[in-house]
Amino acid sequence: MSERRAPFAMTGHDYLLYAGIIWAWSTSWYAIKLQLGAVAPEVSVFWRFLFTAPIMFALARWRGEALVFPLRTQKWIVLTGLLMFSTNFILFYYTGLYMPSGLMAVIFSLASIINLTLGVLFAGEPFRWRLLLGSLLGVVGVAALFQPQLASAASAPGALTGLAIGVAGTLCFSTGNQISARLQRSGIGVLPATAWGMVYGTLWAGCIALWRGESFAVPLTLPYLGSFVFLILSATVLAFYTYLTLVGRIGAARASYATVIFPVFALMISTVLEGYQWTPLALAGLGLALAGNILVLRRDRA
Repeated sequence: MSERRAPFAMTGHDYLLYAGIIWAWSTSWYAIKLQLGAVAPEVSVFWRFLFTAPIMFALARWRGEALVFPLRTQKWIVLTGLLMFSTNFILFYYTGLYMPSGLMAVIFSLASIINLTLGVLFAGEPFRWRLLLGSLLGVVGVAALFQPQLASAASAPGALTGLAIGVAGTLCFSTGNQISARLQRSGIGVLPATAWGMVYGTLWAGCIALWRGESFAVPLTLPYLGSFVFLILSATVLAFYTYLTLVGRIGAARASYATVIFPVFALMISTVLEGYQWTPLALAGLGLALAGNILVLRRDRA
């Protein structure tokens, strides 16, 4: 049976990619918080992808993939770069100025539902109540996990502004998912498309920084430079390669469910590094998130 006829069957390779995404994104939020306040968000994004794009080109070259595409393909890669490799990140860096990293992860977890909706409306993907129910369970579970942060953020100045910015960033990310899946279905390689997308994203972030009159200087401190290197290697190179590969293999809706489950692991990191206090509501939320994960990932009956 072809992969197209069994779109919801996952292989061991798919699960390995899924685990890589969860690792990369679980650890990225704390690293982003270490960069906030030092320089403007668009400047951090500019330097991050300026250093990452050559690595992605080198990997694509090493794998023998084509690096030159016709104009009709490049225009879609440009749009992917602006949405996924620039605007999405800039908006979430700004979101971090208004709220804790846990709440940022909760907002980003909405990508699973947004991707599912966009796929059904615009990509012709079949609607399944099980996927919707699983996504809803996951989002509700994660919201329960971060209920203390949600409650405190509701009364904090700028909380609604941060929420709106985060939702906008998630929408950019999900829209870019759909374009990336379309490119992969047309035979465009993940690595070269990602590398070019990062080039366009870097240029866009740089233009925003110049327009706002921001300085491109960064602090030469261990927290900033350490988080910078980590974000490049783990949260960018590893995360985007594994995630976009998985999008091409199992579709954007299910691949993006990693954005629901990784806040659970981010919370575990927060327990160790930030002293997060577990409550009965948090434990119930963890159970809901895991139940939703099982619903989305389990194999359909033939």
